[in-house]
Amino acid sequence: MTSSNANDWKVEGDYFEGCNCDSICPCIFLQDPDKGFCNAVVAWHIEKGHFQQTPLDGLNAVAVFVAPGNMFTGPKMKAAFYLDEHANQEQNDSLSKIFSGQSGGFFAAAANLIGEMVGIKSAPITFGIEGKRRWVRVPEYMELEIEALKGNDPNKDSLVTNPSFTVAPGYEPVIARSTKHTYNDFGFEWDSSGKNGFYSRFKYGP
Repeated sequence: MTSSNANDWKVEGDYFEGCNCDSICPCIFLQDPDKGFCNAVVAWHIEKGHFQQTPLDGLNAVAVFVAPGNMFTGPKMKAAFYLDEHANQEQNDSLSKIFSGQSGGFFAAAANLIGEMVGIKSAPITFGIEGKRRWVRVPEYMELEIEALKGNDPNKDSLVTNPSFTVAPGYEPVIARSTKHTYNDFGFEWDSSGKNGFYSRFKYGP
């Protein structure tokens, strides 16, 4: 990309994830996953965002990561992305550039951990928030629902403080657990219900 405003982009909103590790997933401290491998689903709802002149408000994106070992030291992960079917062509292209890492920022660094992109699909994505619950559904392929774990003080979130790595840098993730986590696409299939989850706000830029 060579246009003068190629790095003029920003997205912010709500993110959450679920994986097959027990709470709390050791990957957040760069350690090996509980089971020796990690299958994760990550969902983003863009509350407010743009890529150059293209507005991205209200759009959703979901990523699936399959790590055969430690996701930071290797072997490298396989990844798949689902982009909101409500996005027009310009918005779809913009989301692809952001989440693939082509436009810099967090995803450019994260792209170094991925060895193979197995596919990108436009799909109907339902993203929901209610209190301490989060859910995302992609019909036929994926369903993930998580809920925050309760600490001693019910009025406070239980957080991971000062993690080594998080999908939303700058935010301390809320510790959660999945009530439903199933996936079946691109030759991968699992049911990781009852396992680890995190959620927080996010803000990304170049």
